[in-house]
Amino acid sequence: QVQLVESGGGLVQAGGSLRLSCAASGRIFSINVLGWYRQAPGKQRELVATITSGGSTNYADSVKGRFTISRDNAKNTVYLQMNSLKPEDTAVYYCKADQVVDREGINHYWGQGTQVTVSS
Repeated sequence: QVQLVESGGGLVQAGGSLRLSCAASGRIFSINVLGWYRQAPGKQRELVATITSGGSTNYADSVKGRFTISRDNAKNTVYLQMNSLKPEDTAVYYCKADQVVDREGINHYWGQGTQVTVSS
């Protein structure tokens, strides 16, 4: 069974920074795409950023220039550096591993989520 464990959330003032981490563990052969999504109260879950095993990245327009996604393939870990945070960035942030080749086949997995709160 593959598990994703997130860390790094918390409370920060507007303009501040946070760094999220997500480590995948289990019998993993490869992970093609790692990403971060977020869900604010009363809203649908939305994509924040993704990164492929080759390093190609994709960002939501709302975070471009402020957030940076990166990954360590050897550690099956993905990071999200969040700078210039705004109150509207407040949400539960979820890590997702897509196109995971493991002993079960090809699957996707979600982390449990980590709360990010930005105060004005």
